Amino acid sequence: MTKTSPQLKFWTGKFGEDYWKRNKITTEKTENGIKAYQRIFNNIKPKSILEVGSNIGIQLTILRKLLGPDIKLNSVEPNKTAFAKLIKNPQIKLAQAYNCDGYHLPFDNDSIDLVFTSGVLIHIPPQNLPDITKEIVRVSKRYVLCIEFFSHEPEEKAYRGHRNVFFKRDFGAFYLDHFPMLKTIDYGFFWEREFPQFMDYHWWLFEKTSKA
Repeated sequence: MTKTSPQLKFWTGKFGEDYWKRNKITTEKTENGIKAYQRIFNNIKPKSILEVGSNIGIQLTILRKLLGPDIKLNSVEPNKTAFAKLIKNPQIKLAQAYNCDGYHLPFDNDSIDLVFTSGVLIHIPPQNLPDITKEIVRVSKRYVLCIEFFSHEPEEKAYRGHRNVFFKRDFGAFYLDHFPMLKTIDYGFFWEREFPQFMDYHWWLFEKTSKA
């Protein structure tokens, strides 16, 4: 997906604007998110984190609350309005933030302890998935975290009346099949009944066993 792709135009245009307006940062989401992320961060202590596709920063707000003031949080976000709101959020205190997509991450190889997406890869066309995940793995110094919808078989589904913008698959298997330097540390499921904002997301935590 390049800067002129239909999918990127979709998220940087009106639909992307409507998305962040529907998804506000609230105390309930933050407190609920802390409980969810505790399951992932119980046994790892990264010093730096990069979220690819942060929108207005809901996940980063949660991680700041959970991990404390010393963690270095970084972000890339392609939607200009969402990015403007993200960098103005005083709760997050970003180390670095860039208004760009995830296909050319402006970070050095092996430079961020943990790189992750949350509900982003589901909007990447299957033919472009290797490109963005390659960048994620390249930048990761140690961990890759993937939080996305799961399907046993790759499938495209309608998304709020639109086609070709929502794709489900086994993202954990995709990472392992394409990047042999990754090994699985843990994986899990955010049951919507317990964590409504995550809508039955699956998550996979990988460790990088060799450098990019």
